[in-house]
Amino acid sequence: MPSLAPHIAAVPESGIRRIYEIAVELDGVISLGVGEPDRAVAPHILAAGAKAWIDDRTRYTANGGILPLREALVEKLARENDIVVDTEQIWVTVGATQALHQAMRILLAAGDEILIPDPGYTTFTMSARMLQVEPVPYSLRSDSGFAPDIEELDRLVTDRTRVIIVNSPSNPLGTVLDESQLRALLEFAKRHDLWVLSDEVYEYFTYGESHVSIASLDTDDRVFSVFSLSKTYAMTGARVGYLVTPPGMASVMRNVQEASISCVAQPDQLAAVAAITGDHQHVSDSREHYRENLAAACALLDERGIRYLTPNGAFYLWVDVSHASGGDVAGWAERFLLHERVAVAPGSAFGRSGEGWIRLCVAATKDDLLEGVRRLPAP
Repeated sequence: MPSLAPHIAAVPESGIRRIYEIAVELDGVISLGVGEPDRAVAPHILAAGAKAWIDDRTRYTANGGILPLREALVEKLARENDIVVDTEQIWVTVGATQALHQAMRILLAAGDEILIPDPGYTTFTMSARMLQVEPVPYSLRSDSGFAPDIEELDRLVTDRTRVIIVNSPSNPLGTVLDESQLRALLEFAKRHDLWVLSDEVYEYFTYGESHVSIASLDTDDRVFSVFSLSKTYAMTGARVGYLVTPPGMASVMRNVQEASISCVAQPDQLAAVAAITGDHQHVSDSREHYRENLAAACALLDERGIRYLTPNGAFYLWVDVSHASGGDVAGWAERFLLHERVAVAPGSAFGRSGEGWIRLCVAATKDDLLEGVRRLPAP
């Protein structure tokens, strides 16, 4: 039997998905592991998608997406992100996951290095390994406010470094980088002539902090920005994201889109138009729901004496269970799921710095969230 490509064995499995796959086989599980909004999709979005199927809007579209969606995104980016682009800089993708992978594949060659946050989202490392690229973690530590340390970044750069990933609001930490921190990262990237790949999936969910898009500060066209409709509109299964490129990338992007997906399903794109252009009260309501859940969970963690990071964005809590996990938080999370019927994401799934921590998704009912927190072992 022929063998697989050797580098595929180096692609790590997702520690989040491992917990999820076990959980779906069990009864009575409180699901706080996977980042799945518990909110319903707004009726006007559902209606647009349903109408597209009924009207047989099932043909190919342009590689970059239908023009009404790209035009709506041009307006949204200018209005809400202070990013001025044209439609040829917007490429509709199969969720943010494909947008990240697509950017990596045009910016990186086998043997190159990419700087990724640690802790950071699992697919940063997985995509790099699939492309035979070396992921180089940069630490997000409590003693630096879980923000990138520019001096550490300078030390990590080699002649093979090509890209740095910036994630704000952060998954899994919930930290939000301010304008001064983003400017420092841009100056770092300029000093070493690096591309910047910005993951802004949780842009709408910040609490007391304003989201700033790093591309709005970019003066020399080195930023690729990744966005998604999945979390904002609770459309995780619809798989619609988009990649915003610097100018002049249209011919390259057209080729890589054709070679990888051709285009995103037209009904999904039409639902996305309704989401972007329609009433956003449901988004505001979701943000308040997550804010209330975060406050309630933090109060209970304080009461129980369990250490955690107070988030300024996203819908996660980064919780310290090192007093119970015994140096193997992945194994502990599996045992916790089997014994207590609560699914949590082990921090080690997000990098070496995550050992001893777990990520709790607060996009759940308040009752489920608080019951899950009650079952955590106190110090």
